[in-house]
Amino acid sequence: MNYTILGCGRWGSFIAWYLDRNGHKVTTWGLDTDPYVTNFFATRKNNYVTFPESIELTTDLNYALNKNQNIIISISSQNLRSLMTSVKNIDGFNKKNYIICMKGIEETTGNRLSQVIEDAGIDKNNIATWVGPGHIQEFTRGVPSLMIIDSYNKELSKTLIDDLKSDLIRYYQGNDMIGTEIGAAAKNVMGIAAGMLDGADLSSLKGALMARGTREIARLIHSAGGNELSAYGLCHLGDYEATLFSLHSHNRKFGELFVKGEYFDKLAEGVQTSNALLKLAEKYNVDLPITKTVSEIISHKKDTKNALMDLFARPQKEEFYY
Repeated sequence: MNYTILGCGRWGSFIAWYLDRNGHKVTTWGLDTDPYVTNFFATRKNNYVTFPESIELTTDLNYALNKNQNIIISISSQNLRSLMTSVKNIDGFNKKNYIICMKGIEETTGNRLSQVIEDAGIDKNNIATWVGPGHIQEFTRGVPSLMIIDSYNKELSKTLIDDLKSDLIRYYQGNDMIGTEIGAAAKNVMGIAAGMLDGADLSSLKGALMARGTREIARLIHSAGGNELSAYGLCHLGDYEATLFSLHSHNRKFGELFVKGEYFDKLAEGVQTSNALLKLAEKYNVDLPITKTVSEIISHKKDTKNALMDLFARPQKEEFYY
């Protein structure tokens, strides 16, 4: 199958490179008002990949959408609704398949990204999500990984897995869109928490963070109507190494520099996601102590070590409480 990719940032450019590597015809779209896009399209390279001539580049959204049946979206999650507002003005937009290749929850609404696409008039059976552990720097030097493709439409997810599999990525078929989307997004929040521990010289607590962070997200998934076991799969716990311990992780690096009082100039999706998860926590009456602490440190400038001590001072509970 052939693919159009909306977005050409770090992950979007890798996906185009990956699909081209595997023999697919690829069209990549970028916003013509973005200086990054202008430079990338002129040079056909960024800090991660170099595009061969076989990858088509365009700033024409109408052309990009109509070129292929399968539309991969990889942009900042908080800009998805704005993009879909433009997409739904294009004839035939609702006949396409949309594959979400980013991790986030809409901050203003608490909606999952598939829900944002549904709001634009896309049937949920035409939506899939592709998430899991992996860094471009590792993929491009031939280090393989495992990922997951999920959809309400099992035939769509199976078709995509069969078409996208390679020696570089082994895919599993998900069966829980709610859990897969929440788990993937929440992993970025835990990445920030891990960076804060690194910055505060408390890295030994990362094991506890992995256990307790996964448990609180499992509670949220369960309360939202998903399968809590998804939190222990590739979308969340399986993605921890790539975020909590890797020097390549933007979210971990953001957290580390934040507690040191230093500025990080790259996108860290976990910042907005922490606030979005708290909206879901309030909606479903779920306790998210780690997520709340991350949000308080960032938004309310709460001292990191004091915030950690507040977590330690919480009333005693059973390990797997709801």
